[in-house]
Amino acid sequence: MILLDAVDGAFILRSTDRRWRGTNCAMADDLFPTASPANAIPEDAPLAARMRPRTLVEFVGQKHLLASGKLLRRAIEADRVQSVIFFGPPGIGKTSLAFIIAAATKSRFERLSGVEASVADIRRVIAGAAQRRANSGAKTILFLDEIHRLNKAQQDVLLPDIENGVVSLIGATTHNPFFFVINALVSRSQVFDLKPLEESEIAEVVRRAATDRDRGLGALKLDLHADAIAHWAKVCDGDARKALNALEIAGRTTLPDAAGVVRIDRAVAEESIQKKAVIYDADEDSHYDTISAFIKSVRGSDPDASIYWLAKMLYAGEDIRFIARRLAILAAEDIGLADPVGLVLANACFQIVELIGMPEARIVLAETTLYLATAPKSNTSILAIDAALEDVKAGRLQEVPKALRDTHYKGSKKLGHGEGYQYSHDHPMHHVEQEFMPVKKKYYTPTEMGREKKIKEFMELLRQATANRRAPSSRKDE
Repeated sequence: MILLDAVDGAFILRSTDRRWRGTNCAMADDLFPTASPANAIPEDAPLAARMRPRTLVEFVGQKHLLASGKLLRRAIEADRVQSVIFFGPPGIGKTSLAFIIAAATKSRFERLSGVEASVADIRRVIAGAAQRRANSGAKTILFLDEIHRLNKAQQDVLLPDIENGVVSLIGATTHNPFFFVINALVSRSQVFDLKPLEESEIAEVVRRAATDRDRGLGALKLDLHADAIAHWAKVCDGDARKALNALEIAGRTTLPDAAGVVRIDRAVAEESIQKKAVIYDADEDSHYDTISAFIKSVRGSDPDASIYWLAKMLYAGEDIRFIARRLAILAAEDIGLADPVGLVLANACFQIVELIGMPEARIVLAETTLYLATAPKSNTSILAIDAALEDVKAGRLQEVPKALRDTHYKGSKKLGHGEGYQYSHDHPMHHVEQEFMPVKKKYYTPTEMGREKKIKEFMELLRQATANRRAPSSRKDE
């Protein structure tokens, strides 16, 4: 007899027949199998689904994570994938990576969508995983697509079982998990930042789909022009799915010529992706050249040139998050303490464009660009940290003086920690001279620009006050 028991909101198959005892999970898996990535994909599925890579060999892109010897590749090949979150824009391989892990792993693979999954769905998967683990020791991987769509309560349900190893989580999200996934879940997972595909990688994906006879369009007589591929690679924003959709539309809707050949040139490519080509310049480095011109114009305090290059990138479909990231870096590197509000504004810009998208994001980017272009400039922050890092890397290490060591744990004072420390706020100007590092070295030199001029003046006041306190009194003892 087979019984259906309710366990924590989930139904688990049990048997009273001795032949089936100890195999409850296997029975549940056999009778109600989870949809597997290995299942055959329908012939009428979108080209992007049919061409989904099945192995790491077929996977294109993300070399910073999957090149030989990289951590994620080693984990997949060794079947040692712990809880991870894949973060990045659409069409760059997050779901494909999860499927590859599913095909390579010896674990049970369960898939849920953050758009549709409920707490009951999550509890059902976890209950099955617990039974499977207890009966056979088998591991379970839970793939949660669009994990940022889960609310806090739904995410909280995962915590104890991820902590105890009942399930390993693979989350996929287009949103920054540090903003949209609860901290407790992020801390239990390793976050991998996936990048948009490069133009050469998009071109490789398109050519592969155009010639694959089993899963792609290789059965068609396609004459795919190089400039058509180059156009898709340039305007699809690193999104392989968008490029493959354009290829399929072009290949399936373009009438063949008298010889039965479907000819896809630049004009057909532009029409299929519903976006006219924007030529930055004549060479193939327009993406890098334009962002370089943009950053150098802001650094050079030319607001008009800065706005022009920004407009050109926006019209060409440049990733607005990429632009915002570069502005944030510039605010710290090229403006720094000359106007620290610049970094605050750049950070706000980055978060806002992530939330609102285009076309309104153009206004936020323009405001930030103009502010940074007209702000006073200083590169002392990068000079200071790089100089200090050079000393550390070279092995010029210094011990923390005992006066500065932590005194908040039992026994620290017996070790002499904190002995001789002087509390700055107990002294004039909230400053007192004491040893903060054994070997003094100057890393930061403020400039005369903007707020740094005031910083320089204040540091000089402190130096002078210290010198005055050191100087012997000129009065004679009476």
